[in-house]
Amino acid sequence: MIGKLKGVVDEYGDDHVILDVHGVGYVCFCSSRTLQNLPSPGEAAVLAIETIVREDMIRLYGFADADEREWFRLLCTVQGVGTKVALALLSALRPSELASAIALKDVTALCRATGVGKKLAERIAQELKDKAPSFASVDPALVRLSGGIAEKTAPKPLADAVSALVNLGYPQLQASAAVAAAAKTAGEDATTEKLIRLGLKELAAG
Repeated sequence: MIGKLKGVVDEYGDDHVILDVHGVGYVCFCSSRTLQNLPSPGEAAVLAIETIVREDMIRLYGFADADEREWFRLLCTVQGVGTKVALALLSALRPSELASAIALKDVTALCRATGVGKKLAERIAQELKDKAPSFASVDPALVRLSGGIAEKTAPKPLADAVSALVNLGYPQLQASAAVAAAAKTAGEDATTEKLIRLGLKELAAG
């Protein structure tokens, strides 16, 4: 099993790079983000590798680092997400952005990836929600609030405050972050009106 390759970039394809390691050319399929960050042909490069073995083929998938590779593995555990969709997600979002999108159930962000529709995005967020926060630097209070709003279990004043800010034109994620911060200041018994007022202050300060 190959876990890492260190060699010289030989040539690029649309979705892969050929890495020359001591005269042997390894075809490594990568996200567009990883391909863009690799050096020009003739220069040295290192890729973390995931080897996929099937009856009819062996394929190598290359990643900028172990973090990106771990996300590829996680994504491939979700029904409906194959290697192609996993690479599309990693092309559209950095690992940290992907972690945040899943932790906050930000379906819109996940749908930026080619081949990912709303239903698949929702499934990814649902199945990986418990794993994503460990990869993301996201306020746990924001994770709870976003999850509660998505599942319609958030306290009514909080949900109503987020809804009001969204109606004012703020994106859902931004509105949730502002209300989560406002709730910390105002306390658990804060009214919707107070949360809206403090939320607007947070948005203005940000």
